[in-house]
Amino acid sequence: MTRDPADLTASDYLDGAREMTAANRPFLAHLLAEEAARCTADPATAAGIRASFPLPTTVREETD
Repeated sequence: MTRDPADLTASDYLDGAREMTAANRPFLAHLLAEEAARCTADPATAAGIRASFPLPTTVREETD
């Protein structure tokens, strides 16, 4: 299902972040969570989102 990115909510981005975490894609999860935090009006909630999906500190090599 294709969606207009302008219609996505913080909840949509968080769902994506959780999916990326489950798929072992922490950097993508972080990026989606960052978008969720930007869509959130409450600074404390945004900080909690950012804390839940921190920027990964390790580099993972992709394999075929």
